[in-house]
Amino acid sequence: MQHVGHTPPFLRPNGSVLPGSIAEISVMPLGGLEQWVMLRGRNVENPPLIVLHGGPGFSETRLFRHHNGELERDFTVVYWDQRGTAKSYSDKIPGSSMTVEQFIRDLDELVDRVCRRLDQKKVTLFGHSWGSALGVLYAARFPDRVAAYVGSGQIGDWSAAEAGSYAYALAEAERRQDRRALRELGEVGPPPYGVDGLWTERTWLQRFEGKLGVSALWKLARVLLAGPEYSMADLSRLLRGFRFSLDAMWPEVSRIDLHELAPSLEVPTFFFLGRHDHWVPPETSTAYVESLRAPSKTLVWFEESGHEPFVDEPAKFNASMVQRVRPVSLGGRA
Repeated sequence: MQHVGHTPPFLRPNGSVLPGSIAEISVMPLGGLEQWVMLRGRNVENPPLIVLHGGPGFSETRLFRHHNGELERDFTVVYWDQRGTAKSYSDKIPGSSMTVEQFIRDLDELVDRVCRRLDQKKVTLFGHSWGSALGVLYAARFPDRVAAYVGSGQIGDWSAAEAGSYAYALAEAERRQDRRALRELGEVGPPPYGVDGLWTERTWLQRFEGKLGVSALWKLARVLLAGPEYSMADLSRLLRGFRFSLDAMWPEVSRIDLHELAPSLEVPTFFFLGRHDHWVPPETSTAYVESLRAPSKTLVWFEESGHEPFVDEPAKFNASMVQRVRPVSLGGRA
């Protein structure tokens, strides 16, 4: 890895390192591949929270730290660039290793290392978008390692979500009478489609949501490069890793149906859904939530949010994590 980066310690008012805190970056061999992991928390006795980013292949470390860094007061937050993503990207990674099964094994090794490092028995998982599929599949297989699961942009039936996303983009193009959008979306056609079709649909969706303007892109770039953990070189690695991961994994992940693969979980579950999510339409998320069998299910709506409630409504997201999830995470230590 060309730029592992560094992360500042937690300090007391006199400038000394806060006792019991942790702020460290390491390169861990997970599944036989070096992968970038950062742990940050004011007290190592707090419950560990592993952030499972979306994509596949899109690191959300800087977004989460920028908007949700205060959670490091109540959790020990584990930031992980998954195999093929950003700091864990290499052009030497074989595409054949980019499978859902391999990611579950990588995550299991990470959970084991985190628990040993922090002297904990369980972790809490926060999964966003693709990470929500990974998190559910892991929790279903290893419930004894998971104190609680939190999903946002929650995948249920992935193909149904893609169909809903495409339908929204096409309807919005028709409403705006955008001839170019109508032509390009028409050429792609409804899903299932390949990665090129996905890029086309998502590009138009981002344009309709105002995320591809100069000011929006500049704001995003400033967030991604604001901290000492990342450098300008990492921006290129993030983009290359994103495309590599999607090319390698899209045929498999786009067919995931958690209704069949994980109809039940043995851990407490929380779902933080954006009311205006057009990437994973909330009706497809709630269909899974309603069918899921679990010891407890808590659904929290973020009325002003799209696909990323932790970015769109960070104050509510952080408060919900502390007030709702942390007590359950603490109770899962036994």
